Amino acid sequence: RTQGEERRKEAGGIFDSGSRTPVAITIMVKDPTHVGICELNYYDIGDYLSREEKLAIIERFDSIADIDWQIINPNLQGDWINQRDPSFDDFLLLGDKTGIDTKSIFNIYSQGVASKRDAWAFNMSQNSLKININRIINTYNTDRLRYHNICSKRPVDERAGLENIIDLDPRNISWTRGLKADALRNKCIEYETSSITISMYRPYVKEWLYFNKRLNEMLYLMPKLFPTQKHQNFYISLTGTGASKPFSSLVGHVVPDYHMHDTGQCFPLYWYEKAEPADKPQMELYNEQGTPDSDGYIRHEAITDWALTSFQDHYSDSAITKEDIFWYVYGILHSPEYKSRFAADLKKMLPRIPYAKDFWAFSNTGRKLGDWHLNYETIEPFPLTEENKRLVMEGNDYRVVKMVFGKKEGKPDKSVIVYNEHLTLRDIPLEAYEYIVNGKSALDWIMERYAITTDKPSGIVNDPNHWSDDPRYIVDLVKRIVRVSIESVRLVKSLPPLQEVH
Repeated sequence: RTQGEERRKEAGGIFDSGSRTPVAITIMVKDPTHVGICELNYYDIGDYLSREEKLAIIERFDSIADIDWQIINPNLQGDWINQRDPSFDDFLLLGDKTGIDTKSIFNIYSQGVASKRDAWAFNMSQNSLKININRIINTYNTDRLRYHNICSKRPVDERAGLENIIDLDPRNISWTRGLKADALRNKCIEYETSSITISMYRPYVKEWLYFNKRLNEMLYLMPKLFPTQKHQNFYISLTGTGASKPFSSLVGHVVPDYHMHDTGQCFPLYWYEKAEPADKPQMELYNEQGTPDSDGYIRHEAITDWALTSFQDHYSDSAITKEDIFWYVYGILHSPEYKSRFAADLKKMLPRIPYAKDFWAFSNTGRKLGDWHLNYETIEPFPLTEENKRLVMEGNDYRVVKMVFGKKEGKPDKSVIVYNEHLTLRDIPLEAYEYIVNGKSALDWIMERYAITTDKPSGIVNDPNHWSDDPRYIVDLVKRIVRVSIESVRLVKSLPPLQEVH
């Protein structure tokens, strides 16, 4: 299934609205007289065609003999079409986890938190999150004790299965493989206030998260990036390999969800290691030395010394720092040329980073993009026109249920957002929709996620109006994301050509 510009290029669906998946016709011919390897032929029908135009082209062919076939020669990686660029392999490896001597830019990276129970583990309301988590914990502990109490009175071969005893009502608990395993091991779970933290659930959409290994199915290496709420960090989140969405990246500074970017990977500026007692040898990733902070953690730089030396040597510039390299990577990952030329590579493997001709142009632009993307909640809102239906707007008049686009001649008008029954936002520059992250414009993410939703299985309500005490938070967020989008588009367009040097 395609999205965004790729979906628009596919245009009319052959099965009309019956399928969103691109369709190919495959013809296989077995010729007993053929000698040698098989012959692969391909025909691309074209982009932006309606269903009727596509069918008309096929009908005109009349026979496969009349098709102007393109001969396909698979590359060494087995790509038939959308082949990878060989020069990509010569670029710097972005990340590697095998050890400190690895020749890569980052020595650690991680996927975001995969809770497997998002409706329970995330919420715009901190109070609702606490209630939901306590409901899970109480149900779990009750079922755990009941199961082991029953099992203790029966021989091993006569004990009932866990699922025959536990509460399977999705309104009371969300069972996962990990939680069932804990119940079988009779592990008690207690509520921990320190596990409540802010997360980036989707691009520019923050929610409260219960960040805890017992109630998140997979934390991956996130506890090394954010061991406590006190420990600050920055990371570049990017689209994972095999994702259906076009490649993009976004910098963050709070714990990300697994799908903040589609199956994304996060490359941090730092990682943290819990200090071992003085009389105990360190067994952590790279056995680096450092001074523990007041919480007993040692902060390490995630960008390797090898990368720092390589960049300084290549550009003959000892002023380059690891933070400069971090923002250089962010600038490269936003380059339209980079994303276009290496689109096939980026779908199949982690990014590799070239030595662009102008290091500082990409580093400085990457840093400016980072300022907009990290500070989106505090920047000056874009001056959209507010059309109010009340003479004086009070706090409740800014409540949102679901924002929709305006209409013009029966079609969506993206220059207008109907915020609610009292407020309409007008004069949105269409250029703002050019800023795409994780498959959609940033504005589309805001409109989709800042809506009151109810999870059907659990009945849990997620109300974005509870996120902030400021009644104008959401309407000003829309305005701020318009500004972020316009500035991002401007900065991306200012990036120079790569002109990479191998």
